[in-house]
Amino acid sequence: MIKRESEMQVEVRKEMRGGKGEVELRHIFSKDELTGKCRLLAKITLAPGCSIGLHEHAGEEEIYYIINGRARVHDNGTTADLSVGDAVLTGGGRSHSIENIGDELLELVAVILLY
Repeated sequence: MIKRESEMQVEVRKEMRGGKGEVELRHIFSKDELTGKCRLLAKITLAPGCSIGLHEHAGEEEIYYIINGRARVHDNGTTADLSVGDAVLTGGGRSHSIENIGDELLELVAVILLY
């Protein structure tokens, strides 16, 4: 299946998971288009100062892969700054959050896989 960017659903969420500002999710493929155990495959964009608040992943795991910008991640009690090419994996009841700490857009690919 080939899917053009113009065909992808774009969703904007305000204060996502208790975070700051707006988060844009570009759904690369929807849950209904995937046959595996993937619940989310999206490009996420956060403007400077925006964030996704702390949230837990039970019965699933989430991967963030940074493709542009700088992020601060809180991953189950550990805080780290990430940049292009870095990734984080959270699951098994652990929690995480992410914030754009740079001056440009933070763009990342997010994947949520069910156990």
